[in-house]
Amino acid sequence: MDNRRVKDARQEVISLRKVWASYDDRTVLEDVNLSVKPLDFIGIVGPNGGGKTTLFKVLLGLVPPTRGEVRIMGERVKRGRRHVGYVPQLMGFDSDFPIRVWDVTLMGRLGSRGLVQRYTSEDKETAADALRRVEMLDQRDRPFGDLSGGQRQRVYIARALANEPSILLLDEPLVSVDPRVSSSIYELLKKLNRTVTILMASHDIGAISSHVKTVGCLNRRLFYHGEDMLTPEMLELAYQCPVDLIAHGVPHRVFPEHMTRERD
Repeated sequence: MDNRRVKDARQEVISLRKVWASYDDRTVLEDVNLSVKPLDFIGIVGPNGGGKTTLFKVLLGLVPPTRGEVRIMGERVKRGRRHVGYVPQLMGFDSDFPIRVWDVTLMGRLGSRGLVQRYTSEDKETAADALRRVEMLDQRDRPFGDLSGGQRQRVYIARALANEPSILLLDEPLVSVDPRVSSSIYELLKKLNRTVTILMASHDIGAISSHVKTVGCLNRRLFYHGEDMLTPEMLELAYQCPVDLIAHGVPHRVFPEHMTRERD
C-alpha cells in the first residue's frame, strides 16, 4: 500500500468495501461501498425495506456481512464498534414503567462498566454532560414516561453520547415527531456534529437534505458520491421509478440549483 492510500485510510472513520448482507437467502445489502470522513453528517434515504437499518446493524456488529470488509476507526467491527453510539427508531414505551431520565441516560455507560458494576463518579459526570449537551439536564429526575416524543428522543441521544462515541448512528430518529420539534432536534444534531461524525437514516427526503452535509440513497445498493444534494438520477436508481418531490413549508436542496431555474 502506497503512502497516499495509508493517509486516506487514516482519514476514514468508517469504511465499507464491497459489502453484502443477507437474512437467510434474502439479500438486503448488495456491493455497498462507503467512505466516511471525520465530522461528516451523512443522510441516508431510501424506501422502506431498502436496507438502511441493516446497514447500521452491520456497523454495530449485529449482522455480519456475507462478503466484503467493514472498518470503524481503522479497526474491525468487533473492536471498532466501541466508538459508535446508536439511536434507534422511536418506539412505543409503557408510560407507567418506573424509570427516570437519569436512569435511561446512565445506560449508555453499561458498555464500559458492565451490568454488575456500580456506576462511578466518572460515569455520572459523563451522563450529566450528555444530558447537558441535549438540553435535558434539568429534566434528569422526571419519569421517562412523562416526556414528549421529542424529549424522549433527546434522552436517547444523550444515552448514546454517554458512551463517548466518535460516531453517531441515528435510525429514523424523527418518525412521529412534530415538525417543529424535528427542527429543534436537527439544530441539536448540527451542534453535536462539531465533534461527532453522524450518519442518519430517514425516509424524509426533503427535510433531511436541508440539514445534512452529504446525502445518499440506499435500496440494496448505495448511491453516494460525497456530495451535498441528491440528483434525479440517484433517486430513480434507488427508488427504481421517477420521483417527484413536494415540500410543505420545509426549505430543502434536493436537486441542483440549475435544475430549479430550468423549471421556473
